[in-house]
Amino acid sequence: MRVLITGSSGQIGTNLGLFLQEQGHQVFGVDKRPNSWTNEISTIIQDLSVPYHHYEGGIGIEYPENLDVVVHFAAHAKVHELVEQPDRALENITMTFNVLEFCRHNNLPIIFSSSREVYGDIHRYITEETYADFAYTESPYSASKISGEALIYSYAQCYGLRYLVFRFSNVYGRYDNDIERMERVIPLFVRKIGANEPITVYGKDKVLDFTYIDDCINGVYRGINLITSGHPVNHTINLAYGQGNTLVSMAEFIGEALGKKPNMTIEPARVGEVTHYVANIGKARAVLDYTPQTSLRDGIHKSVAWSQAWEAQKTQVTPQY
Repeated sequence: MRVLITGSSGQIGTNLGLFLQEQGHQVFGVDKRPNSWTNEISTIIQDLSVPYHHYEGGIGIEYPENLDVVVHFAAHAKVHELVEQPDRALENITMTFNVLEFCRHNNLPIIFSSSREVYGDIHRYITEETYADFAYTESPYSASKISGEALIYSYAQCYGLRYLVFRFSNVYGRYDNDIERMERVIPLFVRKIGANEPITVYGKDKVLDFTYIDDCINGVYRGINLITSGHPVNHTINLAYGQGNTLVSMAEFIGEALGKKPNMTIEPARVGEVTHYVANIGKARAVLDYTPQTSLRDGIHKSVAWSQAWEAQKTQVTPQY
């Protein structure tokens, strides 16, 4: 297969690109920045958030020919940051429009990375895909993902676009430790607890569904195989672990993996953030035969081990002779 990945320099894009290449597929990345983890993914440096008018063969510039599918990961992804900078939510919508126009003009199917944020802060705890009620929109970020889904559904109706929408939930693991660029809670806590620094948990009773990166990639790969096989698609699917954990438990697992007791302060949840989400993954099981394998505790231990190995590799000094 020949797969185009937008947001290929991000965590999920990097992991998916490397995995696909290991399976013998050709991968082409598009991102506004070079990949800071690997140079093994061929990447077009391009900002997809600006308006374009020509989509035949590419989005403003020429793209590789004979593609089989587009996987659209590119987005501004931090909920609280988009509360403070809502213009970045509008850029998310523009990115999705540009990618959809490219797919329309080149007759390509799309896999779209949506988010559990589209369910809002649901106190009724119903997360089966058809029960998403967009009246519960909590933030500009969630609105941008809802808008992206709506555009995809409209392109399917009007232009026959074939799609899969994956609603991800708190994906963590390899290649997520660039917190200077985008602060993520798990690598932030790994760094701070490891350095004996205090951490702040926003939401004592906040329960989220954390998804280890290998489970996420497995689900996306199954989706790629489905959408390129000619089978009926056009599904919206929760892709997560299917169990909830508190942020406090997550921090304690990190401390356990590091052999340190976290110095933890509890603050109220921040504006725009979901405080309870556990995915119903029944549709992922039925459509993709998806079965996640990695519990949060096991995934945290794997993540800490990877982070420590990565940091050790970065600090190695080449001997001078």
